[in-house]
Amino acid sequence: MSNDHDERNAMTKSELIARLAEKNPHLYQRDVERIVTTIFDEIAGALARGDRVELRGFGAFSVKTREARQGRNPRTGETVAVEGKAIPFFKTGKQLRERLNGGEGEGH
Repeated sequence: MSNDHDERNAMTKSELIARLAEKNPHLYQRDVERIVTTIFDEIAGALARGDRVELRGFGAFSVKTREARQGRNPRTGETVAVEGKAIPFFKTGKQLRERLNGGEGEGH
């Protein structure tokens, strides 16, 4: 299955900041940048503490744990130990899913 969205369609953090600043001309761009960075830092900090971050209608960020396991080196076929690790996970909220699937339009 091919993915219709590739890197050229990705919004970067700086593009997000520029768009928010454009939509909020009463705010300085540096203040918008500080706000966006603070939000991302708070989400990352909560996840690092093992907390869940829920944004109603948008979705929830959480951490899933992958257990340690035995893997295989694809080049040599040798068995290798793969350490357990924490993986960030995002589950979309109902309103976001509806919007992505033809529900509400932009701007809500």
